[in-house]
Amino acid sequence: MDPSSLNSAELQKFISQEKEKAMLNEMVAKLTDVCWDKCITGTPGSKFSSSESSCLSNCAKRYMDISMIIMKRFQSMGSNSMH
Repeated sequence: MDPSSLNSAELQKFISQEKEKAMLNEMVAKLTDVCWDKCITGTPGSKFSSSESSCLSNCAKRYMDISMIIMKRFQSMGSNSMH
């Protein structure tokens, strides 16, 4: 998509989509760092142990749950401030 050919509304939509992509990429990077440091205690082999797999899965789920709670909280704060 060439941003120079967009009108103002399209440009705002494009910028918003790019911000969302950047936020998602940042969240995945943080999730990877946090869960890797928490769950992988030794040098990884060709595959994760069952305890490492379970820890990574649980860590990712908790991280996503907390992220959703925070996002909903910010949304509700934003909608409350508009009233």
